[in-house]
Amino acid sequence: MPHVSLRQIRIFDMVARYQSHTRAAEKMHMTQPAVSMQMKQLEENLGIGLFERHGKSVSLSSAGKDLREYSKHVIQSFNNMLEHVDKIKGCESGHLVVSVATTANHFTSRILSAFSRKYPAVTISLDVTNREKILQQLENYEPDLVIMGEPPKGLGLKSERLMPNPLVIIAPPDHPLKTQKKLKVTDLKNEKFVVRELGSGTREAIYQHFLESGLTCDTTLEMSSNEAIKHAVSAGFGLGVVSIHTVELELMNNLLVTLDVEGFPLKRYWHVVTRQGKSASPVALEFKKFLLEEAKSGLYAEQL
Repeated sequence: MPHVSLRQIRIFDMVARYQSHTRAAEKMHMTQPAVSMQMKQLEENLGIGLFERHGKSVSLSSAGKDLREYSKHVIQSFNNMLEHVDKIKGCESGHLVVSVATTANHFTSRILSAFSRKYPAVTISLDVTNREKILQQLENYEPDLVIMGEPPKGLGLKSERLMPNPLVIIAPPDHPLKTQKKLKVTDLKNEKFVVRELGSGTREAIYQHFLESGLTCDTTLEMSSNEAIKHAVSAGFGLGVVSIHTVELELMNNLLVTLDVEGFPLKRYWHVVTRQGKSASPVALEFKKFLLEEAKSGLYAEQL
């Protein structure tokens, strides 16, 4: 029987995920030659080729793709075992892995800071990223929980509403429609919009709302973050639709204005999302409880 270590399985899974020995080495705090050596030994021990090499990048061979499915289960089972140990130890210490949509970071960091003050022995990993990356992480059972907009159906996810996330239309402060009241969506038919990237939940909500009014959303730019949208709108590239929570300072300093349009703010919600089948550690359960209580109090929504 070939000898395979858990360390090699972890490295293999990371190389497969990022299709790069260098990126895997960075993530695992190893050197690139050490990663390459471990993968060479794994292939020799198994007697099969796991990778197709393309210069500095790699892709999985047919055998490698089969093995990846097993490696996911092995790693998840090992993590479940460690989480069970955490259950035995209680939630006064442990490690918490949280991923949040970029537009949710403004309140998540405050809540995490409050949680950390209550449980100073808990270490926290926070990844602030886009919707596509979050869904990939959930598929791989990586985060303990996620804070994001409406999650897609049918992907084995569990979600609960966390707090309102109203979307507003923003414009530069010199826009001719800024003083008009009760605009209809049809009044914006000649306007250009700056939008998030394809797959964004905010973008989907905007397009659906315009479609229900018999219009299409004419876009000038696609941006990967709300910060980029705010700068583009301020520069005059078009209107934008963003969470009201993300433009507090800009509105206060008259760098942007909101337009009074029928149907806006769009009613959206933040959700706390977990992956079905992932064992929740005591720390993760305690943080979820803490998160829901803080959101229910309305403190963070009122601050924003």
